[in-house]
Amino acid sequence: MSAPGNERRAVVVEDDEDVRSLIEFTLTSQGFEVRSVDTGLAGVEAVGTFDPDLVTLDLGLPGIDGIETCRRIRETSDVYIVMITARDEEIDRLIGLETGADDFLSKPFSPRELQARVNALFRRPRRTTASSEAEATSAAPPALSNEVLDHGPLKVDVDGRRAFKGGTELSLTRTEFDLLTELMRTPARVWTREALLRSVWGTDWATDTHLVEVHVGNLRRKLGDASSLVHTVRGVGYRMEAR
Repeated sequence: MSAPGNERRAVVVEDDEDVRSLIEFTLTSQGFEVRSVDTGLAGVEAVGTFDPDLVTLDLGLPGIDGIETCRRIRETSDVYIVMITARDEEIDRLIGLETGADDFLSKPFSPRELQARVNALFRRPRRTTASSEAEATSAAPPALSNEVLDHGPLKVDVDGRRAFKGGTELSLTRTEFDLLTELMRTPARVWTREALLRSVWGTDWATDTHLVEVHVGNLRRKLGDASSLVHTVRGVGYRMEAR
């Protein structure tokens, strides 16, 4: 990621020249230094060399598609990823989010909508290094800083942006960490999907409630035998189960 105080950087991965130009113009007007490529493989390479803060990623790319490109980027980077597609099928959204995209935008879209999505992402804190399953160890967690949340076997160091289960560090994405933190801060509260959208994603667009459902599902899988602590309140949303 770019150092504090430096211009933010973005990689645009898009094979449609008109759409690519629109995204470039929109992000440049937001203060990004933009690098554009037209294939998934070039996108993966650009992320590795350009170290961007944001990636916009077309789903229907030539060669490896946007899903595989997203998966490869996530192996090495925790960059914000907005996936863009001309298709509006729910399965595309779900697969894209499960492979690590932070948000999803369907064509056609307006520059204002893209700007709003990007602004919402950057209002959320970001981990300074990419998470990977290999980073999780069974060693006791190090000394934790400032705000620390405990709930059963779960412990979250809010300022250090680290989460642990029974002393083992969990490999959570930025969004999964933010969801767990919000739920653990107020364990008695029932969070509606719309409230979580406002708190974690910075938006209350009702059509995006599946963002919450997919990421909660991913979080539960990583919690393993502690997944039952994240309780679904049917027809409403989620809360942390009593310890």
